[in-house]
Amino acid sequence: MKSVSKNIFLLFLILFAKEANAQFAPAADMIGTTAISKDSDVFVEWANACDIYFGYKDIAQPDSGYASVGTSNSAIGQAGQNGVVSLGDGGTAILTFQNPIYNGQGFDFAVFENGFYTASPLAFLEFAFVEVSSDGNSFFRFPATSNIQDTSQIPMTGVDCSLVNNLAGKYVFGYGTPFDLEELKNEIGLDVNHITHVRLIDVVGSINNQYATHDQYGHKINDPYPTPFPSSGFDLDAVGVINQVNPSSLYEFQVSSFKFQVFPNPSWCDNVNVKVSEELVGSKLKVFDITGRMIDEVYISTSNQQLATRNYSKGIYFLSIGSQTSKLIIE
Repeated sequence: MKSVSKNIFLLFLILFAKEANAQFAPAADMIGTTAISKDSDVFVEWANACDIYFGYKDIAQPDSGYASVGTSNSAIGQAGQNGVVSLGDGGTAILTFQNPIYNGQGFDFAVFENGFYTASPLAFLEFAFVEVSSDGNSFFRFPATSNIQDTSQIPMTGVDCSLVNNLAGKYVFGYGTPFDLEELKNEIGLDVNHITHVRLIDVVGSINNQYATHDQYGHKINDPYPTPFPSSGFDLDAVGVINQVNPSSLYEFQVSSFKFQVFPNPSWCDNVNVKVSEELVGSKLKVFDITGRMIDEVYISTSNQQLATRNYSKGIYFLSIGSQTSKLIIE
């Protein structure tokens, strides 16, 4: 009788340990998942440009060469349409968009990879860190967590996606891993209402200390490694936008909370006046063109600041101070 009770107790501990570790959203076909189908009508836009910096097929063997499946064009447009581009070990992709992404209600964008089920809920998954920027220079990483064991290398048979959070590649092909900019709203130097760039960095899934990559807690992130093929590393399919700034009605949802004014607007002068509240004095004013590229940056030294616009071409510009943004038209 004692033996039976002991076995039941041990079984309870095993089940409890699994539940404690599998604390994040489950696979795409399970209740509670956060996976978003590539065909969902929540997507209003897709990345329209991409730069790729390929990593090695096997970071431990540089002579193996670089990953070579796909091109930057493979990551442009809707998921499932243009194939994938393989980043290789530690490879990087930087994606830009027709209009910036903003921190709206719920998730703001999603990243698609081409993982596949091996024996559901287990799947062959390759991960990538996700970072965002509002100026194309400073990038901020979503805090990633991996509860996958790191004592033995993950085999090709797969992993349970509920063990990871804030890593692209969490879901199988056809389903995007969503990200919420609200998590980064307190990062100094990041305007979560004007995200112009999304950067993906392949997670080198090796548990070898020399090559391992780590989550926010310093845990090694374990995914299938090595994959010394032309298709090595994270296979980027697409990035879909859920909350996007519309130039024709830019930040109308923020009008009531504006803390600075720009005049004359529209302008045909060499300078425009930027009137700000006292709390914004000492901040930086950033100017973005219609493509989301930052073209100017000015230190706000007074509540009545002048911005030289004589070298600006005719068109629409977005002026941003912290999370406050206004539209300027140059005629």
